[in-house]
Amino acid sequence: MDNKARKALGLPYHYDDPAIMGRQLEYQELLYDYNATRPTERDQRQRLLRKMFAEIGDGCHLETPLHANWGCRNVHFGRGIYCNANLTLVDDAEIFVGDYCMFAPNVVIATSGHPILPVLRENHYVYNLPVRIGRNVWVGSGVQILPGVTIGDNTVIGAGSVVTSDLPANVVAFGAPCRVARDIGEKDRRYFYQDRALDVWE
Repeated sequence: MDNKARKALGLPYHYDDPAIMGRQLEYQELLYDYNATRPTERDQRQRLLRKMFAEIGDGCHLETPLHANWGCRNVHFGRGIYCNANLTLVDDAEIFVGDYCMFAPNVVIATSGHPILPVLRENHYVYNLPVRIGRNVWVGSGVQILPGVTIGDNTVIGAGSVVTSDLPANVVAFGAPCRVARDIGEKDRRYFYQDRALDVWE
C-alpha cells in the first residue's frame, strides 16, 4: 500500500512523499494573498475564500492572519461562520464546520498527529483524521481541537480547552482534557454571563 492510500485510510504514512504533496504550495500562495488583503477589501477576500476552501457558505468572515497547512483546501465551512485572528487549520485531512459557528482568537483545529513511538517520528511518519464540528458551536480563545474529534450542535467550549474526544450537542464543556460541565438549558435563558440577567426576551 502506498502512502497516498495509507493517508486516505487514516494510517501512519510518510508525510514527505512527493507523490502526496500535490498542489500544496499553490494553495498556500492563495492563503498568503488572503492574509495580505486590507480590511476594506471585502469583495477580494470573498473571492479568495471561494478559491481557497473546499466549500464555504455565504456570510463567512475570517479575520487575518489565518493559517492552514493546505491553504484551507480540505476545509468545508457552512454559512455565517465567524473566525477571529490566528485561527490555525491543520487541514491535512478534511475539516467540516456547520453554519453559524464562532471561533475566538488563537484556536487550533488539528487533523494531523505524530505517533508516540520515537522510531516512527524519526522516519517521518504522520497520521490524519478528520474533524467535524456541528452547527452553531462557539469555540473559546486558545482552544485546541485534536484529530478525529466530533463536536455536536450548539455546544460551547471554554477558553483554553484541549478537546481530545467527542463532545455531544447542547452542552458547555471546558478543561484540559475538555469535559462536559453541564447541559445548556433554562439557566441560559435567564443569564447571559455569570449572574448578569438576560433581557432580550422582554
